[in-house]
Amino acid sequence: MNSPYHLLAIETSCDETSVAVVRNGTEVLSNVVSSQIDTHRRFGGVVPEIASRKHVESITVILEEAIAEAGVSPEQIDAVAVTQGPGLVGALLVGVVAAKSLALALDVPLIGTHHIAGHIYANRLIGEIRYPALALVVSGGHTELVLLESEGRFRIVGRTRDDAVGEAYDKVARALSLPYPGGPHVDRMAHEAEDAIELPRAWLEPESYDFSFSGLKSAVLAEINRANMKGEPIRAHALARGFQESVIDVVTVKAMRAAREYGVRQLLLCGGVAANKGLRARLTELCEEAGLPLLIPPHSLCTDNAAMIAAAADLKWRSGEFDTLDLKAEAQLSLEDWSVGTAVVTE
Repeated sequence: MNSPYHLLAIETSCDETSVAVVRNGTEVLSNVVSSQIDTHRRFGGVVPEIASRKHVESITVILEEAIAEAGVSPEQIDAVAVTQGPGLVGALLVGVVAAKSLALALDVPLIGTHHIAGHIYANRLIGEIRYPALALVVSGGHTELVLLESEGRFRIVGRTRDDAVGEAYDKVARALSLPYPGGPHVDRMAHEAEDAIELPRAWLEPESYDFSFSGLKSAVLAEINRANMKGEPIRAHALARGFQESVIDVVTVKAMRAAREYGVRQLLLCGGVAANKGLRARLTELCEEAGLPLLIPPHSLCTDNAAMIAAAADLKWRSGEFDTLDLKAEAQLSLEDWSVGTAVVTE
């Protein structure tokens, strides 16, 4: 383990085709991402069948580009990691088949990797993670509070009961006739707004760390319908700000409360919605007040990318937990079950 080692990682869980080469778990030599946003924008969201076909079209070119950009030869690749789940099963299959083929051709270990573990360990690419740590995961399909009591050991202490934050943003954006993906547009409008329309906060049970955003989404739709029925203009900017303030208030308050209860040494923000300016600013402010170290990846590592998959796969590489060529794509793969030390070690 003293000599340099290279992990090649593949990410195809949704609508980004990405391949990265990472040295020694943290040094990103290449991280090539091909986004399908323009393709799916006309449909107002990701169409799984189209996403799968686009991955098939892109994967070979992206693989070649990532290896060339990294400046390594295929013979220098020590293991191949791939997002095993969760995600769109057809999209996942493209990456899994490509990874199996490459691992077999190079005769190197195969590491099936959890997508959310990747988002969490993207933070390791920018700084040291101190344990115990708490991760606030906010993305298009996930909103979770994950406790990391030690390296690679995950325990979910809170999760959404309905829409994830990213889903709620996209649905509100669609109601406001904003383009897909809606999150950046809602964030921009919220910052431009001079005032906010007050919207409800779903705190749930007093001790709960779970989230619910379906009621908030309904409140936005009700406000739009009220304005339409009265023939009044929709105050889109004020509505966007009210929505964003409600979301940020709930997720940050619960994250800080959980951090105190579990006595964590660090808070990690991760997932596509971690790029949200309002959320980053508020969480930074609260952590500074509490004296709690905070790690937030740069925007390039917030959205789906293969470098984060390599960072998480490095946990399994160092523990010698490899997969066989029987590896299957799992759309509902459990994060807790993927934890380091839970897999059968293969030779």
